[in-house]
Amino acid sequence: MKKNIAIIMGGYSSEYEISLKSGQVVYETLDTSKYNAYRIHIFKDKWVFVNDMNEEFPIDKNDFSARVNETRINFDCVFNAIHGSPGEDGIMQGYFELLNIPHTSCNMYQAALTFNKRDCLSALKPYGIKTAESFFVNLGDAIDEDVIVNKVGLPCFVKANRAGSSFGISKVYKKEDLQRALEVAFKEDDEVIIESFLDGIEISVGVINYKGDTIVLPLTEIVSENDFFDYEAKYLGKSQEITPARIDENKAELVRTLAKKVYHILKLKGFSRSEYIFKNGEPHLLEVNTVPGLTAASILPQQAAKAGISVSELFENAIESSLNK
Repeated sequence: MKKNIAIIMGGYSSEYEISLKSGQVVYETLDTSKYNAYRIHIFKDKWVFVNDMNEEFPIDKNDFSARVNETRINFDCVFNAIHGSPGEDGIMQGYFELLNIPHTSCNMYQAALTFNKRDCLSALKPYGIKTAESFFVNLGDAIDEDVIVNKVGLPCFVKANRAGSSFGISKVYKKEDLQRALEVAFKEDDEVIIESFLDGIEISVGVINYKGDTIVLPLTEIVSENDFFDYEAKYLGKSQEITPARIDENKAELVRTLAKKVYHILKLKGFSRSEYIFKNGEPHLLEVNTVPGLTAASILPQQAAKAGISVSELFENAIESSLNK
């Protein structure tokens, strides 16, 4: 019997368009001799199954089933392709765990923790994981630019705390520009993290569970044409993503070991992509993504290809690992 696979995509954040593209790649890639794939669009105003004629059929949230005319479709597994909320912050994970439906991402707590940059970095700090200096601000807090600059220095990055790294982020060179950068970040989240600028080589590391083992994929060096790895650089071709990274084997082994350690400390499952910058010869963690991009241009599929893992193998492994856990 072929398994029914729900591919959830869309979401509630500014990253919904990228998520729809990721989900479509999964839909087009899955082996139709093994799986019945269903595109499920998750938006604030509707959860719907979308067929090949772009007809929409509502999802019953009581049991996450779809009714198509007189036929009710239940799903054996959920492939999570939602970047941002509610797919990357633990909400969907908790929902599927309550319904006892296997899914391809990490568990609820791990998703919520990694999505919250401040809390994730705080949880890793006791393990000796190096990070940038940071300062945390809630919406409505009194802002003292001098205190912030004294802590993190200039230039610095102002980021939405619970959002993807492509939106709500600014690089600030002058104290007078902090307020405007905070306004941009607060459009994405009511919590903001301000981090010191780390000047060094940026490395993206994919770590996945593959055929029962935790493996580190070939490293990718990020060289942005823009001032930093922003939306344009990440999704519109304004960067070079060089795999394998042009670093010596000592540095490569350092960051591979660290990324695998982070994966295990956080008790992650499925896909992860973490970002590091080398400062004084040591990798400093920027963030951990648990639902990384899966389009043809995305970093994790490029890394998997270098490791000899096709996109179809990558996706099938995620599904089979979820079904067998």
